[in-house]
Amino acid sequence: MKDHDPALVRKTFREVVENQIRDNDPPETRQTYDRLLSKGIPEEEVWRLLSAVVATEMFEIVKDRRAFDRARYVERLMALPKLPFD
Repeated sequence: MKDHDPALVRKTFREVVENQIRDNDPPETRQTYDRLLSKGIPEEEVWRLLSAVVATEMFEIVKDRRAFDRARYVERLMALPKLPFD
């Protein structure tokens, strides 16, 4: 396996989102999932968008050596389908 297997990375981000939805923590993840689906966004695209928010937050945690910022994370969920890096 390569050091940076993109499929494994995508799978990991999706698992984070699945866990958030299952645990309802934060509840905004499920709310955003439902909202995006109700707008007619295909389910696979919804997973990609939610995973992008997870990826962005994780990248910034590592890059800036800071703690998880729940308020900013929720803000980014609410902004979807606009991506955090757009």
